[in-house]
Amino acid sequence: MSTTTIEPKARRALPQLMQLTEAAAARLKTLYEGGEAGKLLRIAVSTKGCSGMSYEMEWVAAPTAQDEVVVSHGLTVLVDRKATLFLIGTTMDYKVDKLTAGFTFENPNEKGRCGCGESFHV
Repeated sequence: MSTTTIEPKARRALPQLMQLTEAAAARLKTLYEGGEAGKLLRIAVSTKGCSGMSYEMEWVAAPTAQDEVVVSHGLTVLVDRKATLFLIGTTMDYKVDKLTAGFTFENPNEKGRCGCGESFHV
């Protein structure tokens, strides 16, 4: 009688939940060292806007059990666990134009955006 050993399949690496560009990291570092010292940025997705979903950002004192902790460029950002499926692979950037400046999101899961760019759908 012979026995057969079945090797377990190698697990593929999970995609990174989120990352920051150098510009986003530099701006976030300035905020963490300045007026938002001692706080962390939490990113979530809410249902609103013409396309159905919108990015939400808020400052919090500490992570909760509902947060995923993302470390990029040595900085910590929190992601609401309910938003993780919508944000997998997202890159957060910081852009400065002539009249505006702010964080932007390059999300590979987006299928479209509304005309004003404030909301998206997957």
